[in-house]
Formats: sequence, C-alpha cells, structure tokens
Amino acid sequence: MYDASVEHLSAALDLQTVRVARQVAEHGSLTAAAEALGYSQPAVSQQLRRFEERTGIALVERVGRGIRLTQSGRVLARHANAVATALEAAAGELAEIRGLRTGRVRLVAFPSASATLVPRLIAALGARHPGVAVTYVEAEPPEAVAAVRADRADLAITFSYPGDRDDPHRASARGLDVRAFGDEPMRLVLPEGHPAAASDVVDLARLGDDPWIAGCPRCRGHLLELTDVAGFTPRIAFETDNFVAVEGMVAQGLGVALLPALALDASPRHPGVVTRPTARADVRSLHLVTARGAERVPAVGATLAVLQELASTA
Repeated sequence: MYDASVEHLSAALDLQTVRVARQVAEHGSLTAAAEALGYSQPAVSQQLRRFEERTGIALVERVGRGIRLTQSGRVLARHANAVATALEAAAGELAEIRGLRTGRVRLVAFPSASATLVPRLIAALGARHPGVAVTYVEAEPPEAVAAVRADRADLAITFSYPGDRDDPHRASARGLDVRAFGDEPMRLVLPEGHPAAASDVVDLARLGDDPWIAGCPRCRGHLLELTDVAGFTPRIAFETDNFVAVEGMVAQGLGVALLPALALDASPRHPGVVTRPTARADVRSLHLVTARGAERVPAVGATLAVLQELASTA
C-alpha cells in the first residue's frame, strides 16, 4: 500500500542531516559534531531545525545543559554509515563513467605499514589515478576499525594474530567488510654472535633463558602465547614500541625479540643484528576493512585493486 508519509520523510532526508546525526551520536554534543564535520555549531543546529520543521520529528533533545539524540535521532544515526556509503557509491559510479578523474580515499593503517606498504600504495594509486586524493592517518587495528565504523576512514589496513583474544575483526567489526590480505612472517631478532644465529630457523624453546625485548601490548600478548606453547615464560627485560630501538637493544646484547617482517623492512638493518624465521613459521594476518559496499565507490575499489596487486607481487 502506498504510504505518503514515507515518501514525505524520504524527500526530507538529506545526506548532511544523516551525517550530523551520526556525529552527534559519536561525539555527544553539537559543538563536537560541528567540529568533526568542519562546520560552525549554528550551521549544524540550523540543519537539524530545518529537518524538524519539514517533518515534525526532533532528532535531538536537551538534557540539562547538554543534548542527546531522541529515539528518532538514534534510528537515523544507526543507518548513517550505510546511507553515506550508498550515496557515495552512486556518486562514485557516476565518476567512474566520467573516467575516475576525481575521488577521495581516507586511509588508516598500523605503524609498521607507514614506512613500507602505505607509501607504495599511495605512489601506485597516484600513478594510475592522479585525480584520486588520499589522506592517511596512522592507528593500531582497534582504533582503525573504529574509524571505519564511525565513517572517519574509508579503508583500514589492519592485522591480527592467530588466537588473538582481542582480535578487532570479530565483534567490533560486525557489519563491516573484512578482507584477507595475506600473512606477514614473524622474525626472531638476535645479536649477531648469539648461538641460535647459526641456525636457518630457530625453535623458540632455545631462547627460554634469554632476556626479551617486548613491543606493543598486542604484540607482547602474542609473544606470551608463542612462548607458552614453547614451554616457558619469557623474562621481559625491556619494553618499547619503537622497532629501531628494539634492534638497537638487540645489537648491544640486551636481549632477543620477535618482530613482524614489515617492522624490519621499515628501516635499514642495524649492524650486529641477524633475523631468523621461527621453527613454526609463525605469522600475523593482514586485513582490509571497509564499510559494506564501499568497493562500489570507484576510488575505494581502485585502492583495493592496487593493494591486492601489491600483495601478489610482495
């Protein structure tokens, strides 16, 4: 049955109102929502007021000195990512017909990708599609997934470890598209004169008496899981997220470490350090995270295609 009220509401809805509702849900105030959108607070208030005047539906309500979304506002915010992605996909397909002369990709990736994978991606994308603008923010996987969910990023390059209890690609990525992007080898980092350095591959059990240099909390958790399987608890002497610092400490004989290959590729090899695969050929998995349907946005689709080519030639 035809429902005129539905048609009226559909006509009253616009992408900007949807985005405002989403940012209010994300930030909890009109001022913060306006800042996130790059508008003044009065402009955002006027946007909401126009919608209410056209429909008779209030999206926000005052609570003390602050505001919160009404039930209607929460409904609109819940649909915001899907609506924004669908509209951008439609606009993108029109741009594709025009030859992908313009476009935008908001990229986020983890730190060790910043000096390796990300520059190659941006250079390759620029060579093929010079009209596509790329912005980049560095973030660990949980924050990167959250950025895609909140529509602050179009594409996140992330990683996870086998058996990771805090894997950000489970519940927190529900409703998003998560694509496998290959496996990244883990490497033991040893002082040049270490007895295990003479071996082509190293069983972790041989390093049970060594002091260890640990990295980020998630990397450290993975190390503890691997050493537990190997039958020992590592004696962690130093902790740093700085991959270059880890190599420097190893070179001085202060301990041994386990680092992903991209971290080792991010800087020249430190003198006095050797790297070896583990006997179990341990890896971490790489992922590409987008909103559902985002690959139909030509700029995002082109970026995904370049990334898959880079993976196949790595």
